[in-house]
Amino acid sequence: MSLDPTRQRQVQELASLWGAPPGWRSLSAVNHTVVGIRFMVTAFVFFLIGGVLAMLIRAQLAMPGNDFVGPEVYSQLFTMHGTVMMFLFAIPVIEGFAIYMLPKMLGARDLAFPRLSAFAYWCYLFGGIIVVGSLLVGMAPDTGWFMYTPLSSSAYTPGINADVWLIGVTFVEVSAVAAGVEFMATILKVRTAGMALNRMPILAWYLWVTAAMMVIGFPPLILGSILLEIERAFDWPFFDPTRGGDPLLWQHLFWLFGHPEVYIIFLPAAGIISTILPVMAGRPLVGYTWIVCSIVALGFISFGLWVHHMFTVGIPHLALGFFSAASLLVVLPTSVQFFAWLATLLKGRPRMDLPMLFVYGFFFTFVIGGLTGVMVAVVPFDWQVHDTHFVVAHFHYVLIGGQIFPALAAAYYWLPHFTGRTASRTVGVIVFWLILVGFTVTFLPMHLTGLLGMPRRVYTYAPDVGWTWLNLTSSIGGFIMAIGFALFILDVVLQIRTGRRTARNPWNAETLEWAMPLPPPTYNIGSLPWVKSRTPVHDDPQLEDDLQAGRGLLATPRNGWRETLVVSMLDGKPEQVLLLPGPTWVPLYTAIAAAVFFGGLLAKTYLLSLLGLAAVLVCALMWVWDGGLKRDPGPLDIGCGATAVPHPAAAMPPSLWGLVFLLAANGTLFASLVFGYLFLWVVAPNWPPPVFVPVDWASPLVTLTGLGLGFAGVLRAAQVNRQGRDLGRQAWLLLASLGGLIAAAGFTVVPAMLAPPVQDHAYAAVNAFAGAYMAVHAVLAVVFTGHAFARGRAGWLSAVRAVEVRAAVIWWSYTAGTGLVTLAVIHLLPRMAGS
Repeated sequence: MSLDPTRQRQVQELASLWGAPPGWRSLSAVNHTVVGIRFMVTAFVFFLIGGVLAMLIRAQLAMPGNDFVGPEVYSQLFTMHGTVMMFLFAIPVIEGFAIYMLPKMLGARDLAFPRLSAFAYWCYLFGGIIVVGSLLVGMAPDTGWFMYTPLSSSAYTPGINADVWLIGVTFVEVSAVAAGVEFMATILKVRTAGMALNRMPILAWYLWVTAAMMVIGFPPLILGSILLEIERAFDWPFFDPTRGGDPLLWQHLFWLFGHPEVYIIFLPAAGIISTILPVMAGRPLVGYTWIVCSIVALGFISFGLWVHHMFTVGIPHLALGFFSAASLLVVLPTSVQFFAWLATLLKGRPRMDLPMLFVYGFFFTFVIGGLTGVMVAVVPFDWQVHDTHFVVAHFHYVLIGGQIFPALAAAYYWLPHFTGRTASRTVGVIVFWLILVGFTVTFLPMHLTGLLGMPRRVYTYAPDVGWTWLNLTSSIGGFIMAIGFALFILDVVLQIRTGRRTARNPWNAETLEWAMPLPPPTYNIGSLPWVKSRTPVHDDPQLEDDLQAGRGLLATPRNGWRETLVVSMLDGKPEQVLLLPGPTWVPLYTAIAAAVFFGGLLAKTYLLSLLGLAAVLVCALMWVWDGGLKRDPGPLDIGCGATAVPHPAAAMPPSLWGLVFLLAANGTLFASLVFGYLFLWVVAPNWPPPVFVPVDWASPLVTLTGLGLGFAGVLRAAQVNRQGRDLGRQAWLLLASLGGLIAAAGFTVVPAMLAPPVQDHAYAAVNAFAGAYMAVHAVLAVVFTGHAFARGRAGWLSAVRAVEVRAAVIWWSYTAGTGLVTLAVIHLLPRMAGS
């Protein structure tokens, strides 16, 4: 459409304002479109690496007695294949897709925290380089992608192979938690006007529950990785049964993450199906509300299944029965979604476009994976097939069926949105059949191989055990599937370079990502709509023209600001104008500093790690210093007769929601630590410990004094700030900082003088770790209050602009609460046990 000259100048200003810098300076870009594409491309590169590793595994197993690779190399191959696929592809590709697509579907111009998503990408890239780079120097992890102790302990894996996994994967997990916080805050608050919760695209619901599961599910593994690395580096016996530890503690922490991860992978894929299938069927999705309820239920239930993977470790029969029932219960919310999809197909008239082919491929493969999942949920059957190729087959049917086929459906559905061009149907159909046939030929025989007794992770086998033809068939199928993926890459390249231009909204879809030019401009949408239903594009066929012409919200750029809306959580009423940052190097610098920290740990150069940690803190302070307003603003005109306040003057801007969700992840890590302590106390051998923490009231008294001063001080600072008393606020912030220092000393200095040596028993090691955890949080509380004090001195704070003070209150609330629990665990539990 043609625009009048005034509107053309406004659109050009929007493009300039939101665009990425040219050349090498594009590395400073924080625009969600750029970051999302980087995530997805990088994830696909890692997918190709994982696929090559899989082909090497299949080449080794194709024939009995094969000497293609030896046992040491084979151990690295299967460990790296699982690690790459699970940690460097399956989750990051979801993150990249969500970073790219969420603002477009929600009618926003960017995510809530663009710099955080850029930081997440760099952490992911650097962590992935650490993990994959180990292959090039022959030091790749070789104890399985699950890193079970004691095999991964220093006594059995003395080199740095296991350290590469622990440090590299933890670096990547930092990225995942950051992305989860980003998505939760964005979906709840950064939407277009009128988009109430019951009007959100169904995919947004799937991604929000997925993000919540990432925030809750990843910290237990982060904790386990930290504990195992400390044991390997400093001989703290968390997992050593001879000194009060227990190897099963690692399995519990790992699978507290590992089983929810299956649904973290599945839910976005199911969201893709729920988005594409109604469009292909030509009718709205049946059972929107029921599906939302089933998604939430699936998220809750998935956290009660972790022992599903531990049926053979000797846990009590009552626990076996409970977790077996929970494993079967998860079928119910999944079935709700399947029946809703089937009803949508039956009520519509499905057309066999390319995306629909891969949707049918998903149905075929995932249903088989679900059926075998019910089989392994039954304890006696699981005892028979545990650690055999039957489990390998089930696992791949669930993950490839549950993610890869929906991902390919998404690729062919949204590639016109990415590129503005259409794909070749002929090539796409060939890709579908090659991948489906190759997948089936690869993994269907593995069920039989497993039932015939072939264990996992063996690098060769004898010719007389009856596995030869099944393994050869699987290897042939693997190479057929690889050809299919190679052809898919070629198809994408051809589409980008030579595909014909696509029509606007080529699928006749109803969600907002199709109400913008294709490919989308850097600012996404010329002006933001005020939606009144879940199908805004269907309601107004001219919506794209109206929005591009400026007949919407935030149509006119002003003050050089990047603006998007913040709405009320439930009804989508505009509340705030979110002022977003432009290109900046700070996320990259912060990730480089974090890489120095993790690299120092890997090289056992702990002074370098401390320098990296100090650099991370400096970069973080630079990050949070850059932003805000130095005058109390009035409401801003957002168009259509509505106004909203700039977010620095709001009572609860997205940044505080982000802090709340970050502390939810932190609280999960803390809860996992308490769980681990109680698990060792009740289950581990060699308990009670030979020496308890002595009766000492000085340490808890000092600590309680510090916590009380800090918490009361920051609460009083917030109160006097609301009254406009700047000097009083500053004084109380200083008192709160003093309280933090006292609490940090109480958690570390005094107990260190009295506690038993940490190498002697897991009891002392857990106590020392809990004290260090709380000391770090007390020091960070000082950083929060000190930052608020400095911002106040610089004129950034007032009775209205008080984000930093509220952030300090939130952090101190968490620190005080967890501090009280820690004191009770360390000092009261031994007394209650009669020590």
